[in-house]
Amino acid sequence: MMKKEDIEAIKMLLASPKKIAITMHRNPDGDAMGSALGLYHFLTQKGHQATVIAPNEFPEFLHWLPATNSVLVFERENDKAVKAFEKADIVFTLDFNTLSRTGDQLQKVLEKLDTTYIMIDHHQKPDDYAKYTFSDTQYGSTCEMIYHFITQLGERESINKTMATCLYTGIVTDSGSFRYPSTTGTTHRVVADFIDLGIDNSKIHSLLFDNNSQNRIQILASALHNMKVLPEHKTSYSYLSQEELTTLGHTKGDTEGVVNYGLSMKGIMFTAFFTENKDEGIIKISFRSKEGFDVNQYARTYFSGGGHINAAGGKSEESLEATIQKFIATLANINIDG
Repeated sequence: MMKKEDIEAIKMLLASPKKIAITMHRNPDGDAMGSALGLYHFLTQKGHQATVIAPNEFPEFLHWLPATNSVLVFERENDKAVKAFEKADIVFTLDFNTLSRTGDQLQKVLEKLDTTYIMIDHHQKPDDYAKYTFSDTQYGSTCEMIYHFITQLGERESINKTMATCLYTGIVTDSGSFRYPSTTGTTHRVVADFIDLGIDNSKIHSLLFDNNSQNRIQILASALHNMKVLPEHKTSYSYLSQEELTTLGHTKGDTEGVVNYGLSMKGIMFTAFFTENKDEGIIKISFRSKEGFDVNQYARTYFSGGGHINAAGGKSEESLEATIQKFIATLANINIDG
């Protein structure tokens, strides 16, 4: 939980109407958007002028979330977004803990602000840019942390169906539909509260997971076709080149969750998924693991990344082929069994 003295200070800050900006990491996922919009609905209900600012476009399968039409996209609406940040009395940074995760251009804007930062995040090794920090890796999602943050403010009864819908979305997506080890009894009790508030949990699952475009299914099929298994290392990996992505009509969010298929095979403890992004000049990498193998440490050591014990990301500026060869070579240096 957040420090009692910090909660009291934040209560004082929020006692009168404020201009508040809410932002999240680049390439926002369900937890980033769910936590930002859940907090947005809470703050606006309390009379604050809140603005959600996404660093770049967020996936189409999240566009149904309440109030996504009010979200400013920094890369597309730069002037409006910068003004919203500059006018903000408070900036909430959600689901990330180092400003570099917002991208080079937005990072420069955030570093220049003279404002009060409040960080709510569940990743390891937070930076110290925020005046008030709620950082705890024991939580499976930032959305669950927003629930506890609002509760600590003494505003549990203010949580309504709209807020709960947003927060439930992030809990579902970041917990792998409640199957990851970070899912606790408390997680389920929070979700029970949301169901009691009237959320349509079945419909939310359908909107998230049964709403695929034909292109997205074809992208998944190509990634599965490219999958390789290294049984001696209990490892699998897959990849998609820029040419494949372009040919298949890739849009933001189409590769979300693809990495998990590599971990679904019997005997596989570690998997990676590589996607080539020629616009940014990098190979983006997603890592997943089972049990004790720490992919956060692995990503930090080999691929300039990080995240959680069983889910992390990284990047490479080498070619797709060279990156995959480097990945295979690292397997000789690690103990998959922990």
